[in-house]
Amino acid sequence: MTSKQKLYLKLAAVAFIVIVGGYYVSKLRSGGKRAAAFVSLSYQWGMGDTLQNSYDSKSGAFVFLDQSDRVIKENFKLRTNNVIFLHSKINQEDLLNIPDTIANKGANLKDPKVLRYEFRFVYDDTTKNIIYLTNYDQDPLVATKASALQKVVQQVVSEAEERFAKR
Repeated sequence: MTSKQKLYLKLAAVAFIVIVGGYYVSKLRSGGKRAAAFVSLSYQWGMGDTLQNSYDSKSGAFVFLDQSDRVIKENFKLRTNNVIFLHSKINQEDLLNIPDTIANKGANLKDPKVLRYEFRFVYDDTTKNIIYLTNYDQDPLVATKASALQKVVQQVVSEAEERFAKR
């Protein structure tokens, strides 16, 4: 190899490292979704084509079936600390970096035998919609993230509901 070829190879390697490094630095700076950009959360769950349980953070409407299948309606909103906790968990575990539909190939999204969750995260600049069927078994990492997302959202809604019930 001549000295010119070595120089070009070194320059190409440096350029590659700078470009790849810049990409990852920009990804780290974006850091996922920010709590300050959060507008609202819509969370629904149930079986079949009718999701009878729901929470909408914008209006505060919480509708669910109790143990004796009666429809219960409440109204409460998330506090700032609920939103901050939600986003710290989402960003810490990168929970929104999952597909929009998490279901087995060929699965009926409105199967009356499968529990389904639907999430809608609205931010200043984007909206993320996720449909998660609990019988998903194709990619364990995606299934784990979807389950963790559902648990975090359920925890935040439950904590806000408990605060409302104590009034």
